[in-house]
Amino acid sequence: MCGRFSLLQTPEEVEAFFALEGLEAFPPRYNIAPTQPILVISSAPPREPGSNRPDREAHLVRWGLLPSWVKDPKEFPLLINARGETAATKASFRAPMRHKRALIPASGFYEWKRDKASGQSQAYWVRPANGGICAFAGLMESWMAAEGSELDSAAIITAASTPDISFVHDRMPVVIQPEDFSRWLDCRTQEPRDVADLLKGAPEGYFEMIPVSDKVNKVANTTPDVQDRVEPKPFVSGKDDKPSPPDDQMSLL
Repeated sequence: MCGRFSLLQTPEEVEAFFALEGLEAFPPRYNIAPTQPILVISSAPPREPGSNRPDREAHLVRWGLLPSWVKDPKEFPLLINARGETAATKASFRAPMRHKRALIPASGFYEWKRDKASGQSQAYWVRPANGGICAFAGLMESWMAAEGSELDSAAIITAASTPDISFVHDRMPVVIQPEDFSRWLDCRTQEPRDVADLLKGAPEGYFEMIPVSDKVNKVANTTPDVQDRVEPKPFVSGKDDKPSPPDDQMSLL
């Protein structure tokens, strides 16, 4: 599960990495949490002949996907993650997997190793080992209320963790590599089955894990020190530990 992440790069760096244009200014975000607005990237509408407009566009949407067919959002769980293994067939994700695949810019994510015996948890800042930006696989959806108001939302797709991550948690975000951006975003000619091979964990060694303090546990803590390295808690004994059980999805209530 991915329940928190971060985006530290400048708008100019995000523009260059994703081949965008005209991205509005935004500050570094150290502790992005569910229900908050997140930046997502999708394919742009078809270009007119001779246009040099980018074929991708950015959106601000709520993190927590709400399917278009939901009648009452208060009675529906907050879907912050979608399992890659079932996204193409599960009712909540089937339509966006076919029509609204997206990329979610990130500098890394947070995960918690939990100890059942003590009830403690150790937070980790999981970032690309090269310190660069990455693109999580995402799904977008638009929901319209009876009175006409519209809500755009998104979820991050996850896959089974690679061995170097699984000692903390058994799930991790799917990372789409730059050479696969166009294929993943192409919902006109690429069916879900055509991009199923992309729904896997990043290569082993792609991420590095940094133990951080409990400051990140609180949504209100949004300053750079949430990513400061700390000594891991005593219960963290090493990579021979079993992975944590999968978490349930979060609720709106």
